[in-house]
Amino acid sequence: MSNLRFNSLINLKLTQESGQTSQAPWKYNSIENMDKFDELIYLKVPSINNQVNDETISLGKLPILLKLSQDKSNLNEFSYLYEFPKKVNKREFSLDINNFSKNEIKIIEKEIRDEISKIYDLNFDLEKFYNFLLDDEKLAPSLDFCNGLRLFIAKDPFECIISSICSANNSIARWTKSIDKIKSNWGEKLEFESGIFYSFPKPNQFLDFYETPIEEADADGHSYEIDCYTHNLKSCGVGYRASYMKKASKMILDNEVNISDIFNMDYDEAFDLILKIPGVGPKVADCILLYGFDYEEAFPSDVWIKRIISHLYFDGEEISADKTREFGMEHFGDYAGYAQLYLFHYARKSGLMDKIKK
Repeated sequence: MSNLRFNSLINLKLTQESGQTSQAPWKYNSIENMDKFDELIYLKVPSINNQVNDETISLGKLPILLKLSQDKSNLNEFSYLYEFPKKVNKREFSLDINNFSKNEIKIIEKEIRDEISKIYDLNFDLEKFYNFLLDDEKLAPSLDFCNGLRLFIAKDPFECIISSICSANNSIARWTKSIDKIKSNWGEKLEFESGIFYSFPKPNQFLDFYETPIEEADADGHSYEIDCYTHNLKSCGVGYRASYMKKASKMILDNEVNISDIFNMDYDEAFDLILKIPGVGPKVADCILLYGFDYEEAFPSDVWIKRIISHLYFDGEEISADKTREFGMEHFGDYAGYAQLYLFHYARKSGLMDKIKK
């Protein structure tokens, strides 16, 4: 274990609970004045030595458990620990940090810091953005509700694609519960000193998932009552989105949508490509680009953002989702993604959303 610190304005709890579709919130625990968050991530380590039996294992990626802690009264820093797994899919596994060279530890910890910095967008200058907010009288009130809120960027872009599909016409509570259920049903099981965690399944796994309890029961010859069949996508609560998830996975596997290529595209090219994925409309496409690939010029626009923009900038005039998106991207520019995030959270927490429902 190692304990390292970041010094950067961020509210970890607010960031994780803001409904961003990059991933479900991490495992949360509050102890006195501390907020604690645990989650599994993978490092790019091609092979390691399993000290249980002194064998070299080619993992491709090394699973570790990140354990973040933040004092509730201090948003200017947070600290983290990390653990190596004890078991990977029931296989005994042991790594002792004391047996690593200083250089190996340095490499691992640099990658951990880089990954945390990416996930929480720590290189983004919040103070500069706040000056931008304060120059706009419509945006300025959001600071009272959003201080320390950052983008929550995907650990795994494929997970973000599935999460974003799952979030369409869905509540934050429901889609995050569904994603957690998918992980526990089919993800790689890893046991740490601090508990059991699951990875997110890969695209090829999704192709083999049953969509419905009936499909699962048919494959099993109906050995049990239909209610007993829960190892299928609809039993995870995804509803009609199950087929979209499988079709999206096939497109990615067939290289019709190359995730790696998206990082190198300009926004318009990436947007047009993402729109080809079944179950993805303009709003979901922008969510995928913003939270999965860090296109901060994206401005996800659903019915609520449309109402918020209409109320704040168009005197309540009825405007289309397309016009909302165009306005957001032009008016907020490079800050469009952050502006959308702050406006949505501000409307939820300030009472504005209740006002514009009427």
